Amino acid sequence: MRARLCAAAVTLLLALSGCSAAGDDGGGVVVTTNILGDLTRAVTGDEVPVTVLMRPNADPHSFAISAQEAARLEQADLIIHNGLGLEEGVQRNVDAAVDAGVPALAVGEEVEPIRYRGDEQDGKADPHFWTDPRRVRTAVEVITDRLVREVDGIDEATVRANAAAYLERVDEIDRWMTERFAAIPPERRKLVTNHHVFGYLAQRYDFEIVGAVVPSGTTLASPSASDLSELASTIRSAGVGAIFADSSQPDRLARVLADQAGVHVRVLPLFSESLSEPGGGAPTYLDMMRANTNTIVDGLGRN
Repeated sequence: MRARLCAAAVTLLLALSGCSAAGDDGGGVVVTTNILGDLTRAVTGDEVPVTVLMRPNADPHSFAISAQEAARLEQADLIIHNGLGLEEGVQRNVDAAVDAGVPALAVGEEVEPIRYRGDEQDGKADPHFWTDPRRVRTAVEVITDRLVREVDGIDEATVRANAAAYLERVDEIDRWMTERFAAIPPERRKLVTNHHVFGYLAQRYDFEIVGAVVPSGTTLASPSASDLSELASTIRSAGVGAIFADSSQPDRLARVLADQAGVHVRVLPLFSESLSEPGGGAPTYLDMMRANTNTIVDGLGRN
């Protein structure tokens, strides 16, 4: 592993604490989000330590890290982050590590990102690429190549074999999702979510995004009364049968919107931006996609 010197302040912090952020001498791979962390660990296996900064059930837009975790970023052999404005709470820490010379991979920039349309985010790249397994396939390939290139001492044959095995599972979940979504009639493939997060899934599996409770690509925005009123009218005219709220976010606004719509609209939770803890329903990326698919089919497939 290549060694790197941290800034003087970081060095002092580690000296005072007596250890690094992960309890060893640093290095390895540091990943910002737990979804990317799951993909990275599937590829690395036991080849290199992987530190994931985002906790289960956290919000990728707003989570923050400690001083020790920031120091760990500057000691990494490689930083893997989503990019495209997703990790708003830790972007400055990633930027500081890159300025210090740490190699970094912004995965979202490598998967042909789509653009938001029709709200204040119009024209900006959508960072939520993982809802499309085909783009996750690309992400795994990109992560694998960068691990081999940047992390000294890693066994390339092992890492590429791990990646190939995982890609087979990604392809399998993509086929399974296609088959499950076929149970939803085309006229019922309409999604309303708590914020704009399923654009890639809609493109891949032929859904229509009717709207979002928060008309933005980030959970840090807030809807106005006119936003809610307009979306309620759209829901009534489109005959939407369910609103999907992120499992890690309060669904109060989604329920207010359901009430305003004047029709029976269920509010169902999805694991849209974070994995859960073990036993929480979505401890891995593949589990998350399986759970979300079943929930969407249940919510929209009914008459």
